[in-house]
Amino acid sequence: MILEGNERAFGAELARHLLNPRDNDHVTVHTVEGFMTQDLGEAFAEVEAIASGTKCRKYLFSLSLNPPPQETVDVPTFETAIKDVEARLGLTGQPRAIVFHEKNGRRHAHCVWSKIDAAQMKAINLSHYK
Repeated sequence: MILEGNERAFGAELARHLLNPRDNDHVTVHTVEGFMTQDLGEAFAEVEAIASGTKCRKYLFSLSLNPPPQETVDVPTFETAIKDVEARLGLTGQPRAIVFHEKNGRRHAHCVWSKIDAAQMKAINLSHYK
């Protein structure tokens, strides 16, 4: 599995990109967890609003999970990989959303976490995610 992650701002733009049906045959919002809403755009706006009370400018962590071109990966395998990454980065328990894209019969996933610890009103440092 090829993993590519980055810290991001502009949650509304990211939500539009993830929900864009033009570049994919199928787009499925798999989970939206830990937010006050199930709407992806509203969830990312929620994180942005909370982050405004901190010094954090890149308040989301976005991870793309791409299997090798010849591989077919099932949903539980993606979920296991996401949980492993989540634990290694210290994002366990953070609000997150998982979106699946399928194009030409090939499925890949995107997972986006809030980097903001709302209870402490500070960002989670992800200094070694590369």
